[in-house]
Order: sequence, then structure tokens, then C-alpha cells
Amino acid sequence: MAEGMKEIEDGNFESEVLQSDMPVLVDFWAPWCGPCKAIAPVVEELSKSFGDQIKFMKCNVDNSPITPGKYGIKAIPTLILFKDGDVVDQITGMVAKSKLEDVIKKVL
Repeated sequence: MAEGMKEIEDGNFESEVLQSDMPVLVDFWAPWCGPCKAIAPVVEELSKSFGDQIKFMKCNVDNSPITPGKYGIKAIPTLILFKDGDVVDQITGMVAKSKLEDVIKKVL
């Protein structure tokens, strides 16, 4: 996992994401998911570019099933952007880096 990425789980989701004083992009993923592995380097690259303005987190849906259930996640990878504890945007599946950048720039 990249230096800018932090693993979160059900137990610390509220404190790390919902109570964060900066926007948070959460990558919901699983180790067996091919598209998750494909998008991971893109997300990690973005964490290097925007890591001083947005927190980048990863949540393994196998280890932490409660949080994905709360947000209705039925497919992975799903990336959800939070600001002030609210969902700002959500992307499911493999998308271009430019699409992710556009979503990030909306909250900056």
C-alpha cells in the first residue's frame, strides 16, 4: 500500500472518515478482486498528488463488512468521496484517472 494510503475498518471508520476535518476518498476493495488491483495504482498515484488536501483510505470489504453495507456497496471497487461526514460522490468499477481527478477536484 502506498505511503499516502491508510487501511481503515469498521471500528475506526467514523473517527477517520466521518469526523475528518478534510475530505476523504475511501477505496472499498478486496484482495481477490481483479478490478480492485487494477485501480489501486491509480488511486495511489492520486494520493501522492492530492494527499495534502484529501485523506486516502482503503477498506477491505471482507474484513469490514458493516461499513460497505451501510453505504449500499454491492460491487467493488467502489470509491466514495466524503466531505464533512457526507457522501459527495461515488464511483463503482474501473474508471479512468481523469474521472477520479474530476471527482476529487469537485471538493477542493
